[in-house]
Amino acid sequence: MMDTKKEDKILPKASDLKQGSAIDINGEPYVVKKIEVRNPTSRGASTLYKIRFAHMKTKQKLDESYKGDDFLKEADCSKLMVQYSYQDGESYTFMNLETYEQYTLNAEDIEGQAQYLTEGMEGILILLLDDSPLGIELPTTVSLEIVETPPAMKGASATNRTKPAQLTTGLEVLVPEYIETGEIVKVNTDTGKYMSRA
Repeated sequence: MMDTKKEDKILPKASDLKQGSAIDINGEPYVVKKIEVRNPTSRGASTLYKIRFAHMKTKQKLDESYKGDDFLKEADCSKLMVQYSYQDGESYTFMNLETYEQYTLNAEDIEGQAQYLTEGMEGILILLLDDSPLGIELPTTVSLEIVETPPAMKGASATNRTKPAQLTTGLEVLVPEYIETGEIVKVNTDTGKYMSRA
């Protein structure tokens, strides 16, 4: 006999949200577009998460603020592991590696995430609502090559001084002074910050 009982979903906390997370707000499906973390200045105050959502169907924007341990409800949509295939103008195509089915999203659907995509990249979750692709959830870290950065400083050691670096996707991050053009670096897709050499 098949067990048709739905698994109890673990409610995500505001502090666990990522760009691309699907959340149910008042019975409507929204996707997280932007997360701004505001650390309190006074002691004992909670960190605030200012989150911009977009309605999955109407694309209407919604801004909400939460404390880190506020619980949210996941939207009832399915997630599939896909690989990024290619970009054609404003369209981005992803492929399910098991079924070879392709899904296309436009630039607005993946606003702020396209700069982390490289051809053939795996580990991406695509959100589907009634089999329609709505957005993606990126892996927490991606490895990208530096195409342009000022020359490494002679004698620069692991100091805290940084310099801008342009990556293959057009993303710009601050990297330590000793990093050079052509190196592969790991970037956190939630914060857009350099983490380490890959």
